[in-house]
Amino acid sequence: MTAAADWIRDNAGVHERFFLFVDEFDPHEPFDTPEPWASMYDDEWQGPKVIWPPYTPAGGPTVPDERTGRHIRANYGAKLTMIDHYFGKVLDALDEKDLWNDTAVVVMTDHGHYLGERGGIWGKPGVPIYSEMGHIPLMVAWPGTGAREITDLTTTVDVHATLCEIFDVEPQHRTHGYSLVGQLSGTGQSKRSHVLTGIWGREVVYIDDEMKFVRSPHESNFPLEMYSNRWSTMPIHAFPQIRLPRPDRRATLAYMPGSDVPVIRQPFAAGDQLPMWARMSSFEGDVLFNRREDPSESVNLATGPVPRSSFQVEALREALRDIEAPGVQFERLVLN
Repeated sequence: MTAAADWIRDNAGVHERFFLFVDEFDPHEPFDTPEPWASMYDDEWQGPKVIWPPYTPAGGPTVPDERTGRHIRANYGAKLTMIDHYFGKVLDALDEKDLWNDTAVVVMTDHGHYLGERGGIWGKPGVPIYSEMGHIPLMVAWPGTGAREITDLTTTVDVHATLCEIFDVEPQHRTHGYSLVGQLSGTGQSKRSHVLTGIWGREVVYIDDEMKFVRSPHESNFPLEMYSNRWSTMPIHAFPQIRLPRPDRRATLAYMPGSDVPVIRQPFAAGDQLPMWARMSSFEGDVLFNRREDPSESVNLATGPVPRSSFQVEALREALRDIEAPGVQFERLVLN
């Protein structure tokens, strides 16, 4: 953050236009910070600080006791406060160079984190993607507009599409984002009727203005194929159980949907070694929430004597067809 602030001070007014991307890995576990932040929210804690939250669904064997849970949340809050402090340096540089009148500033993250607030769920375990995990913040300062809330559906790929419009760039392959320039400037409306999200090898989530539908794989919870051109970047040497297995002789070259870019297509079968995140699911079947009537996502409408998910099943099927999802995605979700 400090380096980014210095870059702004050194480069403001030098270029006709600029793009600065700042990747702040925190707040990510471990929740460790130096003083004065480390003791800011729990200076009465005795003993070693608990900086690694457990990964466990509600009622799991590693759910911390109430006091330890408060301590973990305090450490998370301390890290947030430290990040805010250093992010403030970037905002100070924007102030000093008077850039707000012609600079868009986007603040966002990739996912949330469970901290025991939902029935004892901690970390990022294999549970349906609740709002605490998937409803991520997106804040945009747009030149010439005042503060307001926009409730339109958006997803992270829309930020890419927005940047493409700002810089007049035409992607060379198909993308799935919709520019937000119209909504941000007040000159247009949302082009989205839904968003898709999910976790690789596990559930896929369809969200529209009213409902949120979570579809888990049928029976054996393993991916059938993986398409990637970034295998070499996946190993995490400190955690070998997370490591992505190397491609084997079953692998072939394929193409991403709507693209001529070749990628490795690796099929999987039952019994194959898989990364941890594809083996974590603790639920099966469908999950359906009414986002308007049940914002806390506590009533699963897909269960009971009169399940209500048939419309969403078809909507998910059509959404996957629209993005040309591989056939095995329909197979594993029983949508074919």
